[in-house]
Amino acid sequence: MWKEALIVGLGGGLGSISRFLSQKGVERFMDSSFPMGTFVVNIVGSLIIGIVYEMASRGNLLSPEARLFLAVGFCGGFTTFSSFAYNNLTLINEKLWQYLFLNVGGSLFTGILAVYLGIVLVRVIF
Repeated sequence: MWKEALIVGLGGGLGSISRFLSQKGVERFMDSSFPMGTFVVNIVGSLIIGIVYEMASRGNLLSPEARLFLAVGFCGGFTTFSSFAYNNLTLINEKLWQYLFLNVGGSLFTGILAVYLGIVLVRVIF
């Protein structure tokens, strides 16, 4: 169990660092009240987790340790639904309703679509 916990922790740390750098990079180029950094990270994380879970379901494409590292660790640290909730509360407090609905609806719909595309991508390649 400790081995798995260390695998998840290492992946989570790298995912968190990647989230921070990705969000800052996106926000540097897109100055807006819309939380584009969080939005982009959520969609990319959804795509990655779709790819990882489909590869893991294929048996020999991804070891159980790699799935733990990538899906539970990295994606758990990388995706930002706590930031998502905070950003939405901020949009509510600032009465930026159009951005609130765009962020909530866009993140949910596009995230689900990205997971599906990740699965399809693995099925096409492998």
